[in-house]
Order: sequence, then structure tokens, then C-alpha cells
Amino acid sequence: MQRWPEWGFALLQILLVVSFSQAEELVCQRRGDPENPQLSKDGDIILGAIFSFHFSWKVGQDTYIVKVALALANGNEVVSAPTKAPCTRPGQVQAIIGDTSSSPCMAIATVIGPFISHRWVRLISPSASCACLSDKTKYPSFLRTIPSDDYQSRALAQLVKHFGWTWVGAIRTNDDYGNKGMATFTETAQELGICLEYSVSFFRTDPPDKIKKIIDIIKASTSKLIVAFVSDMDMHVLIQTLSQHNLTGYQWVGSESWISDSQTAETDTHHILDGAIGLFIPRAHVSGMREFILDVKQLNSSSNELFTEFWETLFNCKFKQSNPSAENQRECTGHEDLTGVKNSFTDISFMPVNYNIYKGVHAVAHALHIILGCNETCNNKVQLDPIMNLQHIKKIHFKTKEGDVYFNENGDLPAKYEIINWQPTENGIVDFVTVGLYDASLPADKQLSLQLVSVIWAQNSKQVPVSVCNEKCPPGTHKVLQKGKPVCCYDCIRCAEGEISNMTDACLKKEAEFLSYEEIMGVLLTAAALFGTCMTAVVATIFFRYRTTPIVRANNSELSFLLLFSLTLCFLCSLTFIGRPSEWSCMLRHTAFGITFVLCISCVLGKTIVVLMAFRATLPGSNVMKWFGPAQQRLSVVAFTLIQVVICILWLTISPPFPFKNFTQFKDKIILECALGSAAGFWAVLGYIGLLAILCFILAFLARKLPDNFNEAKLITFSMLIFCAVWMTFIPAYVSSPGKFSVAVEIFAILASSFGLLICTFIPKCYIILLKPEKNTKKNIMDKGASKSF
Repeated sequence: MQRWPEWGFALLQILLVVSFSQAEELVCQRRGDPENPQLSKDGDIILGAIFSFHFSWKVGQDTYIVKVALALANGNEVVSAPTKAPCTRPGQVQAIIGDTSSSPCMAIATVIGPFISHRWVRLISPSASCACLSDKTKYPSFLRTIPSDDYQSRALAQLVKHFGWTWVGAIRTNDDYGNKGMATFTETAQELGICLEYSVSFFRTDPPDKIKKIIDIIKASTSKLIVAFVSDMDMHVLIQTLSQHNLTGYQWVGSESWISDSQTAETDTHHILDGAIGLFIPRAHVSGMREFILDVKQLNSSSNELFTEFWETLFNCKFKQSNPSAENQRECTGHEDLTGVKNSFTDISFMPVNYNIYKGVHAVAHALHIILGCNETCNNKVQLDPIMNLQHIKKIHFKTKEGDVYFNENGDLPAKYEIINWQPTENGIVDFVTVGLYDASLPADKQLSLQLVSVIWAQNSKQVPVSVCNEKCPPGTHKVLQKGKPVCCYDCIRCAEGEISNMTDACLKKEAEFLSYEEIMGVLLTAAALFGTCMTAVVATIFFRYRTTPIVRANNSELSFLLLFSLTLCFLCSLTFIGRPSEWSCMLRHTAFGITFVLCISCVLGKTIVVLMAFRATLPGSNVMKWFGPAQQRLSVVAFTLIQVVICILWLTISPPFPFKNFTQFKDKIILECALGSAAGFWAVLGYIGLLAILCFILAFLARKLPDNFNEAKLITFSMLIFCAVWMTFIPAYVSSPGKFSVAVEIFAILASSFGLLICTFIPKCYIILLKPEKNTKKNIMDKGASKSF
């Protein structure tokens, strides 16, 4: 099968591989109307030079191309024209448009660059994309109108990363184009976390055994994605071998060289490449380009062998002079209608080289326009300096219908690619559909834009294929690399206790959570505890200042001061619940809480019994007070407290509280808390406090209606009512609160009950002491009257 793009490039080299020659008068015939030559239509530049067309180039022979380029650079070129009179004077070549491949361009640029005596000839390639040609130290006079493969390779890596493909295979052409391009792709892929399972190279002239080995590697691989950085001619050879083995089911990502090649698509009879996606030079429409390409009939007069072969193949005929003995074959006239032919040669929409040549020619033309000072006319007497010409071309900046054209410091154009998707149609023809755009001039996060809805993947699927060495590790596991394999291959191992896996499939230490002094809740509770302590100290100070007054001395002032001391301890013991749990803090917090609260309730209970005994002692013949005097009161407080101390000692001895890391309550964090050790010990401490509180409440309730102008039993009843209410609601709240909030609930219960006792028992007395001193008399306190019931 003939490959029409190659024919197109060949004829373009015949038609448009041009050099610009300064001349004082017209010595060679131009193409087109002399008054309005080709490429000099409305909107174009009036060129101060003539186009020399070189028909002697032999396509595909790199050494001959270099030889001709050297002849051009030295001014010894042979210029043919469609007239009998030859060109009689050599020209000073200012620029050469060509070649289409990277390797020949490297050879040409090396020869005509620094090795030409004291001057450089510009080489402008329309399709040599190897990144190595951007090295201005080696190729100072080389420019191109196609983006460097450095951009393409990075764009392909970003495209692969975008779809989550991390396990890929790579095939490249074994030349400068493929090797350099794949090297940049590999480097970028590694930076993006993409692994290559294999990377193989071949050339179209390699023996079949070598290509067969590539097929074996693909079959043995586990990756479902293949990145092919190969030329169109090499892809043609590869696809034939792939078809022989029916190697389908792989997603292909291609470079611009083959991704839009219709001949490769026609060769792919087994639909191996269906759904392929890759980068392509943006299509552009150049006015008159199609007519220019199709205007090849006049080459017939030059007896050009390439034209003869092209024409005979295109129309399936033979010229008499080419093969007189040919039988049963139509004779070529040379006047066949080319416009009616539909193939890759006549369809220039997928031949960006045409537009690239157009840009190259116009870049040189713009530079000459400036150097020759062209306005309505050009100054043909200006001595052209090739180095000056080169500098002007590098600085040139002009607009076309498709956008701006300018060269960067490396002689490259800004990189912009269309993203092409192979979509098979019902009649078996592949449609090259544009599904996105890559623009390297945009910010990194906006360079790649895709329309995923319109993409068709391998095997005509609408779902994005998956190509990974291992699936992502599930929650609770982390990656462990497999020995001898790339980083994309790993085993998923369950995280150790106290660790959690995050989005990177790695285990991290869980965040430790506890009620801290630094957080708002801890600060508020600490402030409340300190406020209660200060408030208790103020009340104690007031009582001590007025300790000789009747209201302080009534009902055993010694118990009042002991009660204030125990309330201070109650407020302070709440602070042991805040902060990171430790062994000593866990044992201290519960035992201190249990003992101080029992001491507090014991004092209240003693005062309540004193009230009851005092009024019973007023009955005739009663001597009960001698059985419950100050000594007995102190003894009762000690006895009640000692019982709680014994309970706490047993608890700490048998199974004390200890710091505990709770991993189960929350998946993403560790709760640092104090385990109770013995739940029976905790509830025994709490139950004993509740027993004393209920007993105190009952006694105070019974004494509430005893006759006295200041009946302390009422105040004790209120305080015990609050105390019991707080601790009754504490139990369900404590059990249902998660993590550090259970600790906060316990602290709140301690503070609330402590404030209840302090306010209900002592604030009314402080009110009388400070604001109603007239009532702070023995007569007023001992005045008997019916108390109001409540």
C-alpha cells in the first residue's frame, strides 16, 4: 500500500524546499504571474528575492540531502526552471526550508552551521521535532515551525497521569526522534509517579525476530496501556506484526507522528488501535494551499522521476517512456484531473507540515521585508548579512489566522497540540476526533483541557480503561513495595494498632485526642474551677473576718470552715481531669474526687444532724446534745470520710485506674483516657457519695419546718436537691458522651454540684453579714416563729 503523506512531503520538497537568492534583475522564471507571483497575494509580503526551486533532491537519502544542502550553502546549487534558459548567476542562499525528519536536520544543521566559513545559513524545518535540536551550542542556525518533542513528551506524560494510568508499557523508534522523546517522557513520568513496565525500541528495517520479541514482551506484560513514540512508517510495520498476532485489548497513546496517519488506520484491519489517543499539531487552513499542492502537472515537463512514479501510482497508468513494454495498462497522458482524487494526499487537513512550511517561508519573508526596508518597493542594493538575517528571524513576531508566530530563545515555536481520539465508524473508517487541547503557554493547571464525554476507548468502550500494577490500598492498610519491582507495585499490609491510612496509602499515627488546657473547652472548665476556688476563698475570708458573729458561730463554725476547705478541694480536683492522662493523674483524679466529695457531704450531713439535735434538745427532759457535741461531730466526719478512703485504697490496690489508648471508638483518632481498672471500685466510690447525699437530703428535708428565724436546714435541702439532680443526670450523660466529652461531663458535674453547695449554703449568710448586719444578732437568730413552708 502506498503512503500518500510521504508522497506529499516529497512533492513539497520539490515545490517548497526553497532558498532565497538576492538578485538585481530577474534571471530565473518565477512560478505564477510575474506581476503577482505565488505567495504574493493580498495580505502577503512583497518579497525582495526570487524563489529557486530545486528539483534534484532525492527523497529518503540523508547523505544526498546533506550534499545538496552543502552545495546550496556554498552558492553552487543547480537551479532548474521551466524555461530553456538556465539561471546564469549563483545566488547567496539565505535560508533552507527542510528537512522533515530530525536525523537529517541534525546532519544538515551541523554541516551548514559553524563549519561554513564566517557565515551561517538558516535551516528552518517544518517537522523535525527532536528536542536535541533545541541545543543552540550544537545547532546555532537551526529553527523550526513545529514544537519541540520536549513539550510533546511532557504533554503525553501529563495525559497519562490525568487518566490515572500508572503502569504503562513504552515502544519507541530507534532513532533520535524516538529515543530522545521517550527519554523525556520517562523522566517526566517518573516525576508524576508513573512506572514503565517495559520500554523497547525498534526500527522499520529491523529483522522480524526483533519485532517478534516486542510482541512477546507485550503479551507477557500486565499493563494495559502502551505509549508509542514512533514514526508513522515504523508504526506501519509494527501494526502489521500486531495484526498477525491479533494483539487487541490495549489502550494506545501515540505521538503526533502516527496518531493522525490515515494510512496506519487503513492498515489496522484488526482494529487494534481503535480508541487510541494522542497529540497532534493543530490543523490550520492556508488559503490557496490545496490548489498549490495539486498544481504538480508542470513538473511533468521536467521529466522528474518522482513525478512519474507518483502520477503512475495515483492514476494506475503508465507513461510510454517509463515502461514501453507494459501491457494491459492504461497510458498516462499527464493531464488527468487530480482534483477529483480523494486520498491522504489531496486531504491536507491532516498534513500540518503544509502550514508549518507556510510559517517558515513567511518568517524568512518577514525578516527580508525588514532588512530590505520594503514598503512599496524594496532596496535590492542592501548587502544581506546571514547572521543579521538569522537575528531578525529569531526576533520576528507576526500573526496568521491561526494565531501568533514567533520563536523562543531555542528557535522553537510555542507548543500547542490537539488531542486526537481514534473513533471507528460503521463503515470501518477511523474518524480522527479532536477531544481536547494542550497549550504549554498556559499555567500548569490549565494546560490540559479534555472533553471526556466524546472519547471512545479501546474495544469501543465508554469507560476509561485501568492500567495499574496494583489497585489502591483499602482503608486501614498501607503500601509495602514488592522487592525488585517499581514503586507502582506493592502489597497492601494492614496498619499497625494506633495508625491509620490516608490518601497516599501510607499509615500515619492517629491523632491523639484528650481534654487539653489549650483548647477552648479545657480553658473554660479551668477558668470555672479557678473561679469556684477563688469564690470559696472569699467566702472563707468573710467568715473568718466575722467569725465571732452569731450567724457564723451558729451550727458549729468549725464544720463550716471544714466544709469550705472541702469545697476548695472539690474545685481543684476537677483540674486533675484536664490534660494528657498519665498513671498518677488517673489514680489521683478519681480518688481525690471521691474523698473530697465525701468530706464535703460529711460536713453537710454533720451540720444537718446538728440542726435536728439542737431542736430536739429544746424539748423538756432531753439531753441529746451531749451525745452529739463538737467532738462527736468531728468524729462523724472522720468516720464517714475514712470509709471512702478505705474503698479508694482497695480500688487502687486491687485494680487501679490507668491511662488507656482507645483505638476503637473512632477510626481516625486515638482517645487518650483513664480506664477505670475496676468498674466496681468506681461505682462503689460514686455510690457511697450518692448514699451520703440522699441521707443528707432526707434529714435536711425533715428539718426544713423546724421553728427558727434562720433555719439552715432549708439551705442544706436546696443544696442537696441540686447535688442529687446533677449527679442523677451525670450517669446517662457520662455513658453516652464520646471521647474527651465524657471527661468534660464529669468535670461539669463536679463543678455544678460544688457551686450548688457553695451558693445555697453560704451566700445567704454572706448576704446577711455584709448587707443586713442588723439581722446578724443572737436575738434575731434565736427568735422562734413559725417558719414558712416551701
